[in-house]
Amino acid sequence: MKAMLINTYGEHAEFEAAEVQTPEVRAGNVLVKIAASSVNTVDTMIRKMGKELPLSPDTPAILGMDFAGTVEEIGDGVADYSVGDEVYGCAGGLADLPGTLAEYMVADKYLISIKPKNLSMREAAALPLVAITAYEGLIRAGIQQGQKVLVHGGSGGVGHVALQLAKHFGAEVYSTGGGEKQLALIEQLGATAINYKTETVEQYVEKYTNGAGFDLVFDSVGGANMVNSFSAAALNGQIASTVSLCELDLSLAHFKGLSLHVVFMLIPMLHNFKREKHAEILANLTRIVESGGLKPVLDEKRFSLEKAGQAHARLESGQAMGKVVIENS
Repeated sequence: MKAMLINTYGEHAEFEAAEVQTPEVRAGNVLVKIAASSVNTVDTMIRKMGKELPLSPDTPAILGMDFAGTVEEIGDGVADYSVGDEVYGCAGGLADLPGTLAEYMVADKYLISIKPKNLSMREAAALPLVAITAYEGLIRAGIQQGQKVLVHGGSGGVGHVALQLAKHFGAEVYSTGGGEKQLALIEQLGATAINYKTETVEQYVEKYTNGAGFDLVFDSVGGANMVNSFSAAALNGQIASTVSLCELDLSLAHFKGLSLHVVFMLIPMLHNFKREKHAEILANLTRIVESGGLKPVLDEKRFSLEKAGQAHARLESGQAMGKVVIENS
């Protein structure tokens, strides 16, 4: 089969087209013909940092985690899928799991689900990593109908999904953004947009919560912005963070009695730990998508498998609006 390989990691690492052996299906897995895959920040980090990250595969490596495609062959012990089923998931591209930048992949049955019928392959491939992350964060933070929820970075990959899911769960949703396009997208997706460049945390907390703070803050920006999340949260509020690789003074969180939920959705893949939870979440997401509660936003630029390097560059440029997707033609 055709695949795009990374033979050497580094800042200037490039993908090389190669013919490799089509993987053989294993027990508990399915062989999928990949129609599309999407690029996530973690994919670019692996390409550049390599073994500095404990989750990077050995080279030569097939990267790529998200995919949508068609089941071609069923392994022993797989009862929920049939040849011809259209599926999606986040199932490779790290540790010992070969990735999606290829014509075929073998995927664990617990890391996939039937794709939403109302999405194209391209749209479905954009969802798994960001949607599982957003769903897990909101559920672990105990989202409830009627809550006031603040999403930091609501025009980003994870943020634009968290915003829609929070709305689906019945919350009153607000979201920060920093440019006209970003703010317009946030409003288009059904949240109240907050320009963090022109409004301070204190100003928008007063404006939208009468100074009480938000019941739940979903922080997809992280780092130093976590302090803003602590400031924006109500007493005994909930914080869900997807970017917590930082050192922080937790004094404010302590005195406000905040609960912090750190989401690292790659744990099931990395450690073969409760992978069935991902299948459950993806099945729930399929139902939400089919009910009209969630739709991915895709970047206008289109990339073929051979242009995987350009797709990575597009995401890293910061110019993409929506998920960057690679299509197998």
